[in-house]
Amino acid sequence: MNSDRVDLGQAMPALLGGLGEVAGGYDVLLCDVWGVLHDGHIAHGAAVEALQQFRGQRGPVILLSNAPRPAEDVAEQLVCLRVPRDCYDSILTSGMVAREDLRRRASGIPLQMLHIGPPRDGGIFAGLPVRCVTPDLAEIVLCTGLFDDDQETPQDYRAMLSSLVDRGLPFLCANPDIVVQRGGKLVWCAGALARLYTELGGSSVYYGKPHAPIYAEALMLARKAVKGAEPRVLVLGDGLETDIRGANLAGLDAVFIADGIHGEDVREMTAPAIAALCGQAGVIAKGAMRKLVW
Repeated sequence: MNSDRVDLGQAMPALLGGLGEVAGGYDVLLCDVWGVLHDGHIAHGAAVEALQQFRGQRGPVILLSNAPRPAEDVAEQLVCLRVPRDCYDSILTSGMVAREDLRRRASGIPLQMLHIGPPRDGGIFAGLPVRCVTPDLAEIVLCTGLFDDDQETPQDYRAMLSSLVDRGLPFLCANPDIVVQRGGKLVWCAGALARLYTELGGSSVYYGKPHAPIYAEALMLARKAVKGAEPRVLVLGDGLETDIRGANLAGLDAVFIADGIHGEDVREMTAPAIAALCGQAGVIAKGAMRKLVW
């Protein structure tokens, strides 16, 4: 994923006291979920309020997530995490984009598929003409995560992935994130397995951020939501390799939320420090704030 570089140009971000300082310049927000709106255990109250304020004063909020699940599953999770429904208008996930590709690949014929990931992600292929099989029978691999991300690491999958690479199976990655923050802990995601699969010589197909299809779909939703001129869109996210890079490649302004997966890397909340961190990843953030607040 590091191969996609952007023209850095003016790379010094503005340090923001809150979203309200720049909200007037935008009509729609594309907001990351995990790491910005919640930490996997509970909602960030100030972030919820910021989104509510934007909706009340400016326009729609679209939650843009690399969750390998349908929107309705993410909405149910948000209820459990005490994220109120009135802080967003719609949800778009990498799982939804992956599901459409699976539908095309199956073409009415049951597809012999190895699903790598927990059973809770089964909604991504529910109702599709696919049959979950063991690795030796698989024609294709769908990865939504690790089977047990509390205990396992990508290296636990090396032998299995090597055998799949030897058979030339395509590896569909429904969540490009490498890690995500759960409470105070970073846990491995599907993107880490896809990266290892590629390193072993296999072919990985990515859905979600930072890749173009999910942004094309998000911009379609934004245009429908505002029902007028081309909307001015702002991206909020804590992932430099996903949220910020994806915004850069889509030609959208981005604000980096520092207290997410890069929290330990941001020792100093200064414009030069944030610019240096972004520069290491080859991305630009128009602005930055420690946490999402209004």
